[in-house]
Amino acid sequence: MRAVISRVSSASVTVDGEVVSRIGQGLLVLLGVTASDGQREIELTARKIADLRVFDGEPELSVTEIGGEVLVVSQFTLYGDFRKGRRPSWLAAAPGDEAEPIYEAVADRLRTVHGLPVKTGKFGTMMAVESINDGPFTLWWEC
Repeated sequence: MRAVISRVSSASVTVDGEVVSRIGQGLLVLLGVTASDGQREIELTARKIADLRVFDGEPELSVTEIGGEVLVVSQFTLYGDFRKGRRPSWLAAAPGDEAEPIYEAVADRLRTVHGLPVKTGKFGTMMAVESINDGPFTLWWEC
């Protein structure tokens, strides 16, 4: 599983001209799933997102501690391999029918186990993702 995690002032997802999700201060998480991901990766990734100390405070605070929100957006392109040629290969990304339940499980775990307000994109659609990065502050996670 791979995630690009950005600290944001706000973020939103628009599909076909309609805003389907919007958050204020918190984290925008672009999440990529591979075929070998399972419960272990779901738990590790959700815990990392919830506990990541990237917000101002003394000591630095997590999204949970600031009462922030999380927007999780499926991003199979995080597994694009373009080392050879000019066209990316998507072989490492899990097929949609395998990736969607894992993506949903990460969002659900953030909600139920970590008590975070979580919104999601619309899986399998073309989405316009907008964010106002706070910093900018963007990190890469892989497990």
